[in-house]
Amino acid sequence: MNSIHGLSRTATAHAQREVRKLVDELTGVTAAVVATADGFDVASACVSDADPARVAAMGSSIVAIGDVVSQEARLGRRESVMVLTDSGFAVFHSVHRRDTDLVINVLARDSAVPAMVAYRAAQLARTLAEV
Repeated sequence: MNSIHGLSRTATAHAQREVRKLVDELTGVTAAVVATADGFDVASACVSDADPARVAAMGSSIVAIGDVVSQEARLGRRESVMVLTDSGFAVFHSVHRRDTDLVINVLARDSAVPAMVAYRAAQLARTLAEV
């Protein structure tokens, strides 16, 4: 099996199609990046000047902090983290797979609907977990 960062080529191609679809379908989303848990980008779609490699690295750090918070507070396994700002937000959602853990990173302007972006990130996580 050929793989990219522990993910099969089939799963990588699926991830690429799905992040493009997410960016195209959701108003206000400027970037979607699927990355490994250690911060390497696997698939991305951007309509802004976001650098997928930087987004992937940032997402890795954010979810690591989320892990510590969820463990210390005894809240169970972290699934997602949302960062709200004065001009937009970012959603980081975990994908738990047998072969490798992934993180979906979505950046959006304040014109996007946070609940819809979070829902679509979770939906994408479920499909990537099954591919």
